[in-house]
Amino acid sequence: MKKAIVVGLVVAAALLLGLALGSQTGRAAEGAAGAKMLAHNVYFSLNDATPAAREKLVAACKKHLSGHPGQVFFAAGTMAEECNRPVNDRDFDVALHVVFKDTASHDAYQTAARHLKFIEENKDNWKKVRVFDSMVEQ
Repeated sequence: MKKAIVVGLVVAAALLLGLALGSQTGRAAEGAAGAKMLAHNVYFSLNDATPAAREKLVAACKKHLSGHPGQVFFAAGTMAEECNRPVNDRDFDVALHVVFKDTASHDAYQTAARHLKFIEENKDNWKKVRVFDSMVEQ
């Protein structure tokens, strides 16, 4: 009886391992065959860099720039004041990070009405805007 239980557990473990490896292999093959994602990172330096102005821009990012077709990641926030090492670039007030599933999604976002409205409503407070776009993979 104990031998049958052990054999059953070994067979169950082997099946679960096979399923897990199969799904990992599937994801790896899918990632290798698919196009790379486009990471769109924007760093805003503000004329009015008060905490209220920074939070206003973060709120505008969330309102106008999140939830676009093809986005796989969205985040916006203020500079991490506590990160002040010599290698930290601190020449910004607000950062926007968006990852798109492909370049076509990014290109559509650039001309989307909500994106253009964001620019129109917020550009007067921008001292400097730096955009870093890169092709990324998981």
